[in-house]
Amino acid sequence: MRKIRQALRNFFFPPPGSPALTRLLPYATLGVLTLIVFGAGVVGWEYTNSPEFCGTACHTMPPEYTSYLTSPHARIDCVECHIGRDFLATRVTRKAGDIRHIVSLAFQRYEFPIRADDLRPARETCERCHFPEKFSDDSLREIRRFLPDETSTPETTYLVLKTGGGSARLGLGRGIHWHIENPVYYYALDPEEQVIPYVRYQNEDGSITEYVDITSGFDPNSIDEADLEEMDCITCHNRITHLVYPPEDSVDRLLARDALDRSIPEVRRKAVEALGADYATDAEALDGIARLADYYASTYPDFTAENSAAIDQLVEVLQETYTQSVFREQKSDWNSHPNNIGHQNSPGCFRCHDGKHLDADDQAIRLECNLCHSVPVVAGPNDFVSEIEISRGPEPQSHLNPNWIALHRDAFDTTCANCHTTEDAGGTSNSSFCSNSSCHGSAWPFAGFDAPALRDVLRSQLPAPEPTQPPPPPPSGESTWDGNIGALLEAKCGSCHGPDGLQGLDLTSYAAALRGGQGGPAIVPDDPESSLLMAKQTGSQPHFGQLDAAALDLVRAWIADGAPED
Repeated sequence: MRKIRQALRNFFFPPPGSPALTRLLPYATLGVLTLIVFGAGVVGWEYTNSPEFCGTACHTMPPEYTSYLTSPHARIDCVECHIGRDFLATRVTRKAGDIRHIVSLAFQRYEFPIRADDLRPARETCERCHFPEKFSDDSLREIRRFLPDETSTPETTYLVLKTGGGSARLGLGRGIHWHIENPVYYYALDPEEQVIPYVRYQNEDGSITEYVDITSGFDPNSIDEADLEEMDCITCHNRITHLVYPPEDSVDRLLARDALDRSIPEVRRKAVEALGADYATDAEALDGIARLADYYASTYPDFTAENSAAIDQLVEVLQETYTQSVFREQKSDWNSHPNNIGHQNSPGCFRCHDGKHLDADDQAIRLECNLCHSVPVVAGPNDFVSEIEISRGPEPQSHLNPNWIALHRDAFDTTCANCHTTEDAGGTSNSSFCSNSSCHGSAWPFAGFDAPALRDVLRSQLPAPEPTQPPPPPPSGESTWDGNIGALLEAKCGSCHGPDGLQGLDLTSYAAALRGGQGGPAIVPDDPESSLLMAKQTGSQPHFGQLDAAALDLVRAWIADGAPED
């Protein structure tokens, strides 16, 4: 040992008179060692920041890594979100703070399922690529589904997604991304932020509007301001990289891309049953899925004999889907983590837009199908043309009530047909605007339509019932406002042009009708051609409340006769 120490001393501190090469060699050796250490450090830093390391080095991560590989962010490193982009020293410090996870792993002080916390703010991660001030155009979405019948009939839902965004500086700021460009705060009662009894919005003038879930009994005065969260990308996009689809969605996606043969009888229904059954072990699950082959052999022997390869593929694909969705050790599957996009399998949007969050004036955070997307249109295999209705004109005064969706089923009357087709209203036949299986075919358990406390509030907001139909004109004699014209205009036009009506025009009373609105006199006695009412009804652009030919002739004759009241 003593000789080794002496040799190292002579190597690094050569005695006087040593050759130049001997004196330079220690410095060259130190330089090479420094480069090796630096290079190894860089390689180690890069490797420990790689998705492969994040996803495979720890036995707790298979669920997250599996879903990450098929996510929209599969080419984004995990550290981009979990550590963020910043100065190197800052990232090193943040990474050092994650040593607590190694300690928890070593001493098994973690709980399954794993839940991410303390993520970097969306301003430092998501918005480095997704710039919210950039306005996003509306986009057409095609959602392919299959019915649980023998032929797994395909069904497509079309809607226009109102992504929106853009800053108020550009005169924009609407649609879904309005939430990111405006200061919205909320208070959640649980770590998963699924129960939100309180929402606060800061208006442009700095004033505050508060909304409280009327069914929660929550007292806003109990809030600690430090506990309020500001809405950002992750408030909704919480599973964008680690999403596991429910069995129904997984099977529909497999059928849509022909990974399963739709010619197999009952394939959609049986695949969902096999994939979503309650199994005690993974082996039991794989055996349960494999028994699909026995079912088809006994129930459809002729089909199975001719299509055994399709049955084998069905079993193989479903088994692979199960193993990529259910991780029993980590207690992770499609039920373990809520997905805040949408409002079907989790509360999602309905955490706030459930119709139960009311302000001091009993006005709700709007619960409307067409607030974030158009009213969905469902098309079957024989529907060669699908028409998506885009509202571009004025809305009736009743529709402007923030509680309208909760009210409309009780306010339905014949005036709805002025703008919408109404066959089988409230049904699911998809035969009209008011018969929509996408809307009425689901129970929507996370919406507050039937909350008793809400119904009591809304009862006072129901609009007065409209007459079922305009009275017929008198068979003879002159027309008058009181006799028939007033009732005709109120029935046909009053839903939009009532008290405080559109363009300031009220056609529900004689005095108001003669007074006119912002566009000028709607009725000029003795002069139908100068009356705005006639101009709108006879112009090249059809009006919403279009009078039929007989009613139009009746109103024209009444105006020409001096528009008498009685």
